[in-house]
Amino acid sequence: MKWINTLDNAKIFLNDKYSTEELFVIRKYFSNQHPFHLVTPSPWPILVSFNALSLTISAVCYFHFISHSLYILIFSIFLLIFNMFNWWRDVIRESTFEGRHTKQVQQGLKIGMVLFIISEIMFFFAFFWAFFHSSLVPTIWIGCVWPPKGIDVFNPWQIPFTNTLILLLSGATITWSHYSLLNQNRNHSIYSLILTIFLGGFFTILQIYEYKTAPFNISDGIYASTFYLSTGFHGFHVLVGTTFLFVCLIRLIKHHFTPLHHLGFEFAAWYWHFVDVVWLFLFISIYIWGGSY
Repeated sequence: MKWINTLDNAKIFLNDKYSTEELFVIRKYFSNQHPFHLVTPSPWPILVSFNALSLTISAVCYFHFISHSLYILIFSIFLLIFNMFNWWRDVIRESTFEGRHTKQVQQGLKIGMVLFIISEIMFFFAFFWAFFHSSLVPTIWIGCVWPPKGIDVFNPWQIPFTNTLILLLSGATITWSHYSLLNQNRNHSIYSLILTIFLGGFFTILQIYEYKTAPFNISDGIYASTFYLSTGFHGFHVLVGTTFLFVCLIRLIKHHFTPLHHLGFEFAAWYWHFVDVVWLFLFISIYIWGGSY
């Protein structure tokens, strides 16, 4: 607020509504402003932290067959969803209705989202490392061959290839939706976003069907473990991304996004493209290359 240069100018601007002492406080307040973003005090970070701790402990207890741990695990999951909903609700509120997400704040949020996606890349990098570590030099314990004997692998040109086409098409539709939003074509943006959500849900249904008809289980050796771990976590990311896009659809219908301010939608598009790229690597390495021996 650079227009408050002197007490007289401030008094004229505010139409003599405040006393000299009050104007002095106002001037002191604005003179101490800085371009850095300070997060509004919120109870949700500490609550989510304790909630994540309870979720981890209850999951470990459930895996070790401790009695009544399943009820605590379910309660922790629902409590985590509740806390996350309220946290993100506050973020949307301060962005859309309170106007607190300035250019500096948006830049910080973009950096945070980029770092989050990088951490997700490292997450999947560990799965690929485990897969190639076992497949490039198969040990004697699995017969020195890959895939191991007794494993009937999937035909990559059936459901996996169909899912690849679905995700590639969804990447095109989310780009169409983003382009329409930038060009103020709201109807096209909504329709293409609905199509993207439908494709994400269709991908999940096909993957569930693939798992139900799979000729091996996650406990059937290293191939099955790496297969279900990598594709399963990717499927979880597709489910999260679909939910992310569904929330953006609701916000788009409620006129929360503008061509100049739509970080939530942009982050959802980034995340969805990340999911698409990871699936391409999974399809090529695990379904085609990993099952071609």
